[in-house]
Amino acid sequence: MGTAIVVGGTGGLGLPIAAHLAARGDTVVVTSRTKDGAEAAAAEIGAGVQGLAVDLSKPETIEAALAPITEVDHLVLTAMHPTMSTLAEFDVVAAVTAHTVKLVGYVEVVRVLRDRFRPNASVVLFGGVAKDLPYPGSTVVTTHNAGLGGLAKTLAGQIAPHRINVIHPGVVGDSPRWREVPNHPHVARSPIGRLVTVAEIVDATEFLLRNSGINGQELYVEGGVLTS
Repeated sequence: MGTAIVVGGTGGLGLPIAAHLAARGDTVVVTSRTKDGAEAAAAEIGAGVQGLAVDLSKPETIEAALAPITEVDHLVLTAMHPTMSTLAEFDVVAAVTAHTVKLVGYVEVVRVLRDRFRPNASVVLFGGVAKDLPYPGSTVVTTHNAGLGGLAKTLAGQIAPHRINVIHPGVVGDSPRWREVPNHPHVARSPIGRLVTVAEIVDATEFLLRNSGINGQELYVEGGVLTS
């Protein structure tokens, strides 16, 4: 048990991760871009969970937004700015926002909270398999997810002895984004014959938070799609 911060913990994969950490007894803080969104998600998870408004697309505001947090045992960063963009239809404004959230914003959160890390604190950054499996419209997503591996490696030394790792989920079949999409092409490519589940992503996140021997690494949870 400890204090867990889930940045972007109000939806997608962040919400079930935050709920899992709360259920195991952690003191949990979830963040969203808006105060209302953060507090609604905190109330949904349960009593004792706190919601904070933190907008990673505005890195200059992050330090003040995180001021209420005094100690950190686990930090999970799942926040993203969904952006579909091909080269032919490249949206500069959306691309800058998306990269700012995933790269600049993630770094600033770690920088701000670094001095509040307790012994054995750990960090997990969320990427995705678009890093290695680009798809039409993934130009921006593929780029910043690829950057997270380098980010973890450079930060691992700078936040030592605390740890930092990256998780790259595949298509999560029962997630809000994909559960209404039948017959995803990744099913046919997956050696396990199905898409990965929310529960498997939650379990893998806890593994990276807990296992003190894993540091500066990238963990793929995609059922083997990348091997096919």
